[in-house]
Amino acid sequence: MTRSPVPERASAAPFDAPLDACAGRPLPRRRRLLRQAAGTLLGLAAASLGAPALAQDARPIEWVVGYAAGGGSDAVARTVAERMAQALGRSIVVNNKPGAATNIAADYVAKSRDVGAVMLTADFATLAANPALFARLSYNAERDLAPVGLLARFPMLLVVPAELPVKDWRGFQAWAKAQAGGVNYASAGPGSPHHLGTELLRERSGLNLLHVPYRGAAPAVQDLIGGRVPVALMDSASVLPHLQSGKLRAIGVASARRLKILPELPTLAEQGLKDFEAYAWQGLAVPAATPAATVQQLHQALQTALDDTRVKARFQVLGLETLPGTPQQMADYAKAERERWGRLITANGIRLD
Repeated sequence: MTRSPVPERASAAPFDAPLDACAGRPLPRRRRLLRQAAGTLLGLAAASLGAPALAQDARPIEWVVGYAAGGGSDAVARTVAERMAQALGRSIVVNNKPGAATNIAADYVAKSRDVGAVMLTADFATLAANPALFARLSYNAERDLAPVGLLARFPMLLVVPAELPVKDWRGFQAWAKAQAGGVNYASAGPGSPHHLGTELLRERSGLNLLHVPYRGAAPAVQDLIGGRVPVALMDSASVLPHLQSGKLRAIGVASARRLKILPELPTLAEQGLKDFEAYAWQGLAVPAATPAATVQQLHQALQTALDDTRVKARFQVLGLETLPGTPQQMADYAKAERERWGRLITANGIRLD
């Protein structure tokens, strides 16, 4: 298309001066300045709202959780997702993909090409335990996943069915030693903090404890309530409602200090189990190919969610500790945990392949 020459009477206007949409003439200088100022203000407003990359993307975000629905990880994801969705202006759908010590979920996200619309609950198993538990993995957590930020830390409670005749750690020790053939314990799956935490407990106590893995905390807790397994080291989010209903009994907490929500429950260390501390924890990760700007916007939305009064209240009910921080702080935390639990795994010859 040939551009019509500018009439001589308009020759004083710059060559790239904005044209009046109706007349095709350069705008008067005052109108041009007003329009430019308005455009600048709109751009600043959009930037302050975190709009550029994600607000233009209308796709729902898939939040993948490597455990069954109904457990502590599922509860955290759904609680945080609701507030993050509001901050991002996009819907977030939680997708549970349990099994293989979170490797199914991690592999799915690590290899996803749907960058900007998929993220993962990357936890203790995914980032700290699995690199030592498996000789070969179909993904590399450090290389294929990018940290967004830590979510929460779960206190671990040693729990038994209400009908079991023990009320504290010493009582449990005496009962367990009297069981011919050892004592079965439930976990949320091989390589989970429930599994490795109990292996650390076995190592420290000398008890004969035999692992019975489940596909998530929720089914493990149901069998615990039903008496099909007699003990488990479980995260607070998964068992607190059942402690309050009287279906389960907690005999100790694996934290360094007592929990605010259960101040009468002594730590296992207080009861004589020395050098024992274990937590479940998790963060949020995305495929490594996700643009840095998108990671930053997800991070900001995550921090907004963790600072939300309703999210904090929900976490308090579940006995959880929020872990706000930067993507780099998440990477550093995961590295320290990987070294700590890697030593336990190697020393005990624990393998899952």
